[in-house]
Amino acid sequence: MTSVIKYYEGINSVAVIGNYLPRQCGIATFTTDLVEGLSAEAPDINCWAAAMNDKPEGYPYPEKVRFEINQNKLSDYSMASQFLNISQTDIVCVQHEYGLFGGPAGSHLLKLLGDLRMPVVTTLHTVLKDPPPEYRAVMGKLSELSDKLVVMSHKAFDFLKEIYAVPEEKVVFIHHGIPDTPFIDPSFNKDKFGVEGKQVLLTFGLLSPNKGIENVLQALPAVINKYPDLAYIILGATHPHILKQHGDAYRIMLQQLVRELHIGAHVIFQNRFVELNELCEFLGIADIYTTPYLEEAQITSGTLAYAMGTGKAIISTPYWYATEMLADGRGRIVPFRDPDAMAQQIIDLLDNDVERHAMRKKAYTFTREAVWKEVARNYLQVFSDVRQNRTQNPRPRHSYVENIKAITNFDLPEIKLDHLKAFTDDTGILQHANYTIPDRTHGYCTDDNARALLVAAMGQRYRPTNGWGLDSLSGHYLGFLLYAFNEEKERFRNFMTYSRQWTEEIGSEDAHGRAIWSLGSAVAFLQNPGHLAMSTTLFKKALRAIENFHSPRAIAFCLVGVHAYLDKFSGDSDVRRVREIMAVRLFDQFKNHATDDWPWLENALNYANGKMPHALLLSGQRMQRSDMVDMGLVALKWLLAIQTEDGHFVPIGSNGWYGQGGPRARFDQQPIEASTMVEACVKAFEITRDQSWFDKAVMCFNWFLGHNDLNLPLYDAKTGGCRDGLMADGINQNEGAESSLAWLLALMALQKLYADEILNQPSSQEPD
Repeated sequence: MTSVIKYYEGINSVAVIGNYLPRQCGIATFTTDLVEGLSAEAPDINCWAAAMNDKPEGYPYPEKVRFEINQNKLSDYSMASQFLNISQTDIVCVQHEYGLFGGPAGSHLLKLLGDLRMPVVTTLHTVLKDPPPEYRAVMGKLSELSDKLVVMSHKAFDFLKEIYAVPEEKVVFIHHGIPDTPFIDPSFNKDKFGVEGKQVLLTFGLLSPNKGIENVLQALPAVINKYPDLAYIILGATHPHILKQHGDAYRIMLQQLVRELHIGAHVIFQNRFVELNELCEFLGIADIYTTPYLEEAQITSGTLAYAMGTGKAIISTPYWYATEMLADGRGRIVPFRDPDAMAQQIIDLLDNDVERHAMRKKAYTFTREAVWKEVARNYLQVFSDVRQNRTQNPRPRHSYVENIKAITNFDLPEIKLDHLKAFTDDTGILQHANYTIPDRTHGYCTDDNARALLVAAMGQRYRPTNGWGLDSLSGHYLGFLLYAFNEEKERFRNFMTYSRQWTEEIGSEDAHGRAIWSLGSAVAFLQNPGHLAMSTTLFKKALRAIENFHSPRAIAFCLVGVHAYLDKFSGDSDVRRVREIMAVRLFDQFKNHATDDWPWLENALNYANGKMPHALLLSGQRMQRSDMVDMGLVALKWLLAIQTEDGHFVPIGSNGWYGQGGPRARFDQQPIEASTMVEACVKAFEITRDQSWFDKAVMCFNWFLGHNDLNLPLYDAKTGGCRDGLMADGINQNEGAESSLAWLLALMALQKLYADEILNQPSSQEPD
């Protein structure tokens, strides 16, 4: 017993945060196995789990799960940290994958970790080689908040050191855990699965298009020609998020390919998420295991680790983890998307029993240190080390949230896209609503499809793996804008009937400006190569017309889009030149009209007023023009002063607007006003770091939630939509596209602000 106690002496309670079975996910399996492995190795430790839920109702978890966190609900992270602290947990072990956690780049997790009092050990299931800025920032903060980072490949170790500048001593390598199974002959259980006397090829894991199984299927005819008794088992359910977004399209494609290749008698689809014991039996009967992934960016793979641990001969494509694990003769590597090479290697291994069995033994022997007993001991040793180090070197608390006044009293709602999807068909998003039902009478417009593309693009940048189906949605909206663009006139049409007939050849400058805004943001945010290419091409074509624009709102929309584009392609001289012209034009409009009493660029305030100072602030910041920044701050401060009463936001009403020297319309108050003011205040805060701008952004946002003249919420929590306006006699109950998209843009702007503030908080505050 003495040899075991050294791993965890003094540790009484360990909490593991991650997905958990029965949720169907590779990390859920890992977390469950880790908790069970730790419990078996150290039975006197209270080892339990806090499970991340991707749906509000959660899952029927076992008793080991003592706390559940809704991944998209910011307040749940605060409650979790309080629960962990009150529970006197000694160690928290986080299973990290960006998509498991809410907020931009999974940044909600940082709020939880920043309030914990005990040491944190974080296992990294993904380490990006070329991270977008917000992902790099989250990883940097995660490293700072963690006492130790655990990686499962040496490639990940190198990435952390070279790309993220994580100190070498902070990182430890521990193998991906595997069950401890005997080394058996593949023929032993084949009769149980109806493949007795056959050569068995196996791939298992949750199905998704990046698995590359089609390349194995295309290799089979050549293999079957020599080995007619071959059976290829494809074991695994479709990934739940893929199923939600795209249905079973990938599996159907594979099944169609099987029919086209006439190999149906040789391919067995097992559309199931199997338990560990049955999985080990499936692995046991395989003569060859293959992982034909399509991309190199896979830093770990539980399926590969399991296959090696059961002593399989393995053929894989050269993704990072496979290249490392299958070195020194422990497996064969074939090029990506090369069925011929796959066929050649399968045949060669089936031809050479001696070499195949030698490969099996090498893989099995190599992975003995990866069985869960050994992995659990390694984790316990790390836990003991960090606890000792924390005792000897106390660390300050990171209480980030206490420094953000707006967050302490206010939790953001979750992003809900049900209403957006309900209003989107194969043409695009419909304009208007009759209550919550799409009103097809008014058809579509470029204005709303541009706004919808903005939402889809921003959502993909900050939440790429959340199962929202945003890639598909962005394709619809991009397709609409492509069709809306009149190549001959180099301008966007705006209004389209439900029968898909354009009502004009050229839309307004404002509609064109919104399209530029959305396309520039799409260039900055979208990851889909086809969508990115189309956005870039259309953006450059549409840019030609804007030098002749004089509408201040159109100019402002264009400038925000241009700056987003330059975030991606900062060296584009032509776009920089246009940016200069348009920014100076907007600034001159302010200079030529603004007075001390009316610091505005027009004789009246009407719609989307916040967008002009927003564009001025952005341009001044990027162009290092302090005069533009100062003008933007003056105008925005004035807008807030005349639209704030009794501590709440009172936007200029659309029923008459507000002409200089004339009466001001109180109603109808429109969601677009609150949205543009939120975005402008966020930008002002980012530039000045003045807390009052943060508070004003939240005040304007709260208009949606009922902090307004009538104390009535415009946001509809049931549908995820937003009512069309605040009237003198109540709420306009219709939930049209403009209103709902304005809500989503405001919510995303604040979510990003909250995430940035968590990332920007100083590392050291009050000692614990």
